[in-house]
Amino acid sequence: MAKVCQVTGRKRMKGNNVAHSKLRTKRDFSLNLKTKKFWSEEEQRFITLKVSCKGMRIIEKNGLDATLREAREKGLVNLV
Repeated sequence: MAKVCQVTGRKRMKGNNVAHSKLRTKRDFSLNLKTKKFWSEEEQRFITLKVSCKGMRIIEKNGLDATLREAREKGLVNLV
């Protein structure tokens, strides 16, 4: 899965660059994705996820194991 947050499911968006003359050209709005290792207390191992900064805040707030359960229910994460 490229350019997709494994926690929130957010993807890059398409939009327009608008010049001063109102000329519009296509552009991409990229996510702030990071590849990060998290320690899982439940599984006693590191789990590597590709998450956005908003996804990291969600993990910090709810905990890794609860967030992974929700992401698996949505079909975003398929870890063994």
